[in-house]
Amino acid sequence: MKHSSLKRALIIYPLTFHFITLYIAFAILVSVAIRLDSGGPYADQQITSVIAQAIARDEAGRLSIVMTPELEQLRASSPTLWFVAEDSNRQTVSLGNVPPLYQSFVGHLSELSYAQMRDRDAPYELAAVIRRERSDIGELTIMGHGALSELSFMVLMASNTFAIPIFLMLLLTSLIVTPWIVKRALGGVLRVAQEAEQIDTNSRGLRLNTRNVPREILPLISAVNQALARLDDGYERQRRFIASASHELRTPIAILQSKIESSTHQPVQELGQDVYRLATLTEQLLDLERLQDDRHFKKLDLSSLVRNVVGELAPLVISKGGTIEVQVARSGACFGDRGALERVIMNLVQNAIDHGGRSVTVRVDGPDFEVEDDGPGIPPDERESVFEPFHRLRPRQTGSGLGLNLVKEIVSRHRGRIRVREGSKGGALIRVQLPEV
Repeated sequence: MKHSSLKRALIIYPLTFHFITLYIAFAILVSVAIRLDSGGPYADQQITSVIAQAIARDEAGRLSIVMTPELEQLRASSPTLWFVAEDSNRQTVSLGNVPPLYQSFVGHLSELSYAQMRDRDAPYELAAVIRRERSDIGELTIMGHGALSELSFMVLMASNTFAIPIFLMLLLTSLIVTPWIVKRALGGVLRVAQEAEQIDTNSRGLRLNTRNVPREILPLISAVNQALARLDDGYERQRRFIASASHELRTPIAILQSKIESSTHQPVQELGQDVYRLATLTEQLLDLERLQDDRHFKKLDLSSLVRNVVGELAPLVISKGGTIEVQVARSGACFGDRGALERVIMNLVQNAIDHGGRSVTVRVDGPDFEVEDDGPGIPPDERESVFEPFHRLRPRQTGSGLGLNLVKEIVSRHRGRIRVREGSKGGALIRVQLPEV
């Protein structure tokens, strides 16, 4: 399932809406500006640049007109063309019939820089423009009349000239700044996601931090924290029940074992193996409960720990007609609970004795160790499921079904790894890797 991104809702849609709104508002302002105007055409101000390039000085230093191709084209397109050019020394030169109304401007044009003038009624023969231009002979102030342009076209051209760069600048700024703002605003959510990734079955009691989380997402974080609290409460009730039940079962099981051992009746003695399995199951449940307490973690010599456990189990192996061997490739230390790790080694060795062959080898390599037997092995498709609670390779197989599950729980609690592979003798090889101190 493809999930939608917040970038579209938080960045693309708002930016599109803002640009459309801004463009419409700008168009309305331009329309109002055109509407407020009194109407009528204006003199085209582009003629002043053409005229400025056609002004020169003669040998006496006076202003003169040079008929450039551009000026010739301008005269051809505007038969009513007239203009007056004046320099900073108030020298003037003119072309065409300058209206008497503007004769008074001659000699004073250098004091002006820009103006647009027009008469009230058509054909607007008095429409004129004044602009200061730079030329090869210096600055010139030009007043002239030529082709007429409607204001609406001029305003439209001016609006496009200014609006397009503004829009491009806003677009560039928004594409850079808006994602940064959104990312910064959602920074608390990313941090919460990283915290959530750290929560597992061994880190109960943790809650997601609501610091710097947006108000809109705060209800979701609070709901997750409440769900975590309910899960912790349920787990704690289950743990207390298992611990209490296991403790309560130890005494009657011990009494039952004592009566079976003292009994002389064969049917009663045959119950001994079943009671032993029940006692083992009770102890394993207590071991699972004790795993929640890591106050007993300390630095341990793994090779020494393995030798001690194997030494205690050697008589049991020999009594069943088997052999057991310890090989230390490299001594190493680990950090953990001594009793829990002893249970790991004991369960793996007992599993090899009960379900493997006649030969068991325990190898130590630094903080890692492995237990190998020469039995039938574990099928590849069962190598993960053997660690599940109450799982048995064969339905009628003896054992509680919690041994390997307890092993995996202890190894996980020690932040280690456990893997099942095929041994060199065709049997099972279970390797435990613990963090090195």
